Amino acid sequence: MALNYIWVFFFLIAFGIGLVKLIFFGDTEIFRLMADGTLDSAKSAVMDIALPLVGIMSLWLGIMRIGEKAGAVNFLSRIVGPFFNKLFPEVPKNHPAIGQMMLNFSANLLGLDNAATPLGLKAMSDLQELNQDKETASNSQIMFLVLHASGLTILPIAIIAQRAIFHSKDPTDIFIPCIVATYVATVAGLIVVSIKQKINLFDKVVLSWLLGISAFLGLLIWYFTAFLNKSQISAFSGVFSNMMYLGIPVIFILGGLRKKINVFEAFIEGAKEGFEISVKIIPYLVGLLVAVSLFRTSGALTYLGDGFKWFFSHFNMDTRFVDVLPIAFLRPLSGSGARALMLDNLKIHGPDSFIGHMSSVLYGTADTTFYIVALYFGAVNIKKTRYTVPAMLIADFAGIVTAILISYLFFG
Repeated sequence: MALNYIWVFFFLIAFGIGLVKLIFFGDTEIFRLMADGTLDSAKSAVMDIALPLVGIMSLWLGIMRIGEKAGAVNFLSRIVGPFFNKLFPEVPKNHPAIGQMMLNFSANLLGLDNAATPLGLKAMSDLQELNQDKETASNSQIMFLVLHASGLTILPIAIIAQRAIFHSKDPTDIFIPCIVATYVATVAGLIVVSIKQKINLFDKVVLSWLLGISAFLGLLIWYFTAFLNKSQISAFSGVFSNMMYLGIPVIFILGGLRKKINVFEAFIEGAKEGFEISVKIIPYLVGLLVAVSLFRTSGALTYLGDGFKWFFSHFNMDTRFVDVLPIAFLRPLSGSGARALMLDNLKIHGPDSFIGHMSSVLYGTADTTFYIVALYFGAVNIKKTRYTVPAMLIADFAGIVTAILISYLFFG
């Protein structure tokens, strides 16, 4: 229901702003721009997102089928089972969905976006098989989606690459701020959902895993800063992430050969699902992206940023962060739009300026919340999302606040 209200809100607010601009400011082009934007967004949803996703989905669902038949997914399920069984009590022990969720989280950690989406959709599909009410999001699906959207990342490859393109003297200096901000967002999302679902985060198994993950990230940051220089960090990030992107399929294939399965047939069997899922999500993508386009083209997003700038100007505080807030507002709505704002700031202010640094960290912190909800729930025909969107937005908010504060700490 939350997504329904938000979708209607975007349309009504955009149309209302358009009327005000036409009647009071004589802007005769506003409705043409808004109409053109809806057509471009509808086309983009199909041609730029859904169709390219067919190939990626087919590739990784084929790889996943090999992994399932080779036993790799079940093996991973047994490793993380004690922890995930506490967070996902509705999922049976050693269920394949546990391994698939872990693969999705791992892909996110390594910045492998192309792999994370199909792996996540496969996990959501398996969780849907356990769902008793097929039109309503289950507790497990909500927990999974909130953790996925929080986007915990240890190798922000895409952002480092963009900063390098704009000739940053130190493209990797946003490495630690991105890790910290995404980690805070993940923990915030976990706490919100756990409170709602009455999950005991102080259970010794859960607490030991959370402390272990925190210690691992702390040691990773310490190692990178103490033993690697900036160019080595950048090289390591690129090589390691790409190696893992190809390493996972190779491990699954070797496992399949060991089990003496027909690896190629298993791949084809899984790849066929990619086309079906990609087609199923097209209406959801079109509907959401058109609404976001209207909201943005009408100027509503700009007015929102101006409102915050006016508000914070009345306090005796540094307001430089306000110029970057449009990225935070747009990121949950449109990844490409937020990326365009980030690149524009890098170009105008320079990648090593305060604005350039904060833009990079903010873009790497939040995620495309509404796109993810439409994509993942649309793939399994979930209509009632319950408290998913509010929980995801709370996690986004925690990450954004952290990103702003840590940007001042590192670059202010």
